Amino acid sequence: MNNISRRSFLTLAGTGLAAFGLAACGGNNAPATTSAATTTAATTAAAGGTTYRIGILQLTQHEALDAAHDGFVAGLKEAGIAYEITNDLNASGDQSACQTAAQTLVNDKNDLILAIATPAVEACAGATTEIPVIGTAVTDFAGSGLVASNDAPGGNITGTSDLTPVAEQFELINKLFPQAKKVGLLYASNESNSEIQAKMARDAAAKYSLETQDFTVSNTNDIQSVVESAVGKIDVLYCPTDNTIASGMATVAQICNENKLPTVVGEENMVKNGGLVSYSINYTELGKRAAAMAVKVLQGEKPATMAIEHLAAEECTLVKNEETAKTLGVDLSVLDSTK
Repeated sequence: MNNISRRSFLTLAGTGLAAFGLAACGGNNAPATTSAATTTAATTAAAGGTTYRIGILQLTQHEALDAAHDGFVAGLKEAGIAYEITNDLNASGDQSACQTAAQTLVNDKNDLILAIATPAVEACAGATTEIPVIGTAVTDFAGSGLVASNDAPGGNITGTSDLTPVAEQFELINKLFPQAKKVGLLYASNESNSEIQAKMARDAAAKYSLETQDFTVSNTNDIQSVVESAVGKIDVLYCPTDNTIASGMATVAQICNENKLPTVVGEENMVKNGGLVSYSINYTELGKRAAAMAVKVLQGEKPATMAIEHLAAEECTLVKNEETAKTLGVDLSVLDSTK
């Protein structure tokens, strides 16, 4: 069995028709089969106007990416367009599976592809230069080499960035732990989005005269040993919006909390899974923004001229885990006057 999970289903928005769903995990690279009922529904919708074919590729399953996915689908429904999701694929964190899945979506002759997370967009970029690709949950499109510039992408790719407010997150570290001297940076070395955030974190740390030390993993299997190696070497562990770390955040939190090592993290679901605190963007809203861009593209706008969109800093939310704070003996009340 390969690492691509398949959900082939049709969703019709604004047509008054019911949605039909299939879910499957396949053992080959062929798209999942669409039911006869689904095919009939698609034909009916098409008779009244255009039904757009959309494929989705998600790098892996964790709460933030799932929220971006669900926000995108909700945004399409709210837009009132008729669309068929030809294949909804999840590569389970396997980048080679990402490439196979991207080619499947291209072979489906979709009108548009949604790619969730940087490696998924990279795979789609390698598979097509013609089909429009909307990326979401990507830290820096230009920095990852996906577009010519974030203001003028110049190709078939555009989308929404989940660039986290790193500077504000380090402000949290300074307020909560003013005596801290050394911050660990935990991220996957094979994720370009994480390398970008690590550089931003080093710059933010320098503002507070904090020393940093990198702790990198290549996959989720490395998380336990790498986090254990950080214990006793640092005062705070910083985890950016890294897909590998987010997938294994429960393990990170268990080790850190048991050893009284506080974690400041990139987004709210990492806090829910045991991290201490974060300024976080809303991934559901990020997915909805991506849907709005997708609708514009389907109706004739060119990705090449559509600037990458970001959520504004004022749209970020301070998220705290009171249970983790109690375990660590950290007083979060010092943040009460913070955003």
